[in-house]
Amino acid sequence: MSYCSYLNSMSGPRKELHKSYHDNQYGFPIHNDDELFARLILEINQAGLSWETILKKQDTFRAAYDNFSIKKVAEYQENDRERLLNDPGIIRNRLKINAAIENAKTILKVQQEFGSFEKWLDSHHPKSLAEWMKLFKKTFKFTGGEIVNEFLMSIGYLPGAHSTNCEIYHKTLEAKPAWNRK
Repeated sequence: MSYCSYLNSMSGPRKELHKSYHDNQYGFPIHNDDELFARLILEINQAGLSWETILKKQDTFRAAYDNFSIKKVAEYQENDRERLLNDPGIIRNRLKINAAIENAKTILKVQQEFGSFEKWLDSHHPKSLAEWMKLFKKTFKFTGGEIVNEFLMSIGYLPGAHSTNCEIYHKTLEAKPAWNRK
């Protein structure tokens, strides 16, 4: 079942939470490196949990991780790790927290070499999911196949975020996702 169809089966506040993400973020290109980093961290934290859990906690994640500032997160020390491990507003998993910090450091290196995280992604596009998975596994921490797939689909580098009969599908096309660039 697609996210679009699943959304239609929901009701009430739960549907509102998912609809906001589905209609305004999912599948749309992101052109800000800190926001790309944010999406990567949220996808990593979703592993083993529901996306709804992450959507409910996204504001507290943003506060806990300094608005997903790559530079700030890359400088986190042991006291920051402990602070995050004790923050009930986020997912308190040491491996995921360590991945956020290490991935921020990696993105800083990518930015030095390519100018931005987005330009790094563009420099490798297009790739098949298998090729993307291999690249991410080599480059980043805690990036298994489902995380890579959802991250790239959610930012418009892989197709499939919306069903072709979904009204939002056409809005994502207007935003010129990488998978549909001519």
